[in-house]
Amino acid sequence: MSKIILSGVVALIAASFAQPASAAPDWSKVPAKTITLLYPAQMSWETLLTQTEHSGASKFREGKGCRGCHEGEEQSSGKLLVGDKSIEPTPIKGKPGFITMNVKTAHDAERIYVQVAFNPGEQPDAGMDKDFATKVAVMFDDGGVAEAGRAGCWSTCHDNAAAMPSAGTKETQKYLARSRVAVTRKGGEEIKPASELDKMRAEGGFLEYWQARLKPGAPPVVVDGTILEKRSERAQPMAAAEASEAGGLWTVTFSRKLAAGALSKDFAAGKTYTLGFSVHAGHTDHRFHYVSLEKTLVLDAGKADFVAAQP
Repeated sequence: MSKIILSGVVALIAASFAQPASAAPDWSKVPAKTITLLYPAQMSWETLLTQTEHSGASKFREGKGCRGCHEGEEQSSGKLLVGDKSIEPTPIKGKPGFITMNVKTAHDAERIYVQVAFNPGEQPDAGMDKDFATKVAVMFDDGGVAEAGRAGCWSTCHDNAAAMPSAGTKETQKYLARSRVAVTRKGGEEIKPASELDKMRAEGGFLEYWQARLKPGAPPVVVDGTILEKRSERAQPMAAAEASEAGGLWTVTFSRKLAAGALSKDFAAGKTYTLGFSVHAGHTDHRFHYVSLEKTLVLDAGKADFVAAQP
């Protein structure tokens, strides 16, 4: 019996070697696009909707997206927000107002790949996250969350979240307004019943995120999950990441199966996806990060910021 079991194990091992693994793309053949991530201070979803605090609020309420007015202003806006005490009551001395990032996307028969390269530059140590000086994340939507298509990361940033103006004593995480019974200028406190949240999830009314927590010389720590009534981290990540650092430049390659199952966004040709990028730098946490305006992604061909093709 033991010989039979052993021979079966050997056969399985041989078969596994016979199956070619999905190889990473040849990134030298993939075009890069440079984007700017800005420091957002305490700009919340509710601020965007308040005319007395945001001159574009009426246009935003009518359906215009953030980038429709502010694309190209990321550097100047970040420089302003990082030190303006009217919108940043606890400025971090010496904090740069923006960083730039090169982004490449690709896919093969099995996986979607997103590669980001960025240098955080000279960052003061904020002392918030003592374990990781740098973290990078990407957030996705497939059309199930309309507000993400207009505001990207801001669709999850509310006035009562941690370190925001109306935070209070609760450690409120990122959430979508649709998960609340009501949302006022100070955000939403009461969460809708579980049955309603389950219906939203089943209909794709959530966002998916991947994050890599980085240390030079060590493999990245990958976390991923969804955002609806809160940021929900998976016990076992569906996404994978590889990372390297040289001369301050981080290169991080995320990947995930094109179709990963329940509570994930399937990637397929013919659809347009919204992406948002964020970077925590200088041992920061919560809202003290850099974020991009909303970006778009398609597979193979189409009109979008990023076209993930098979190189």
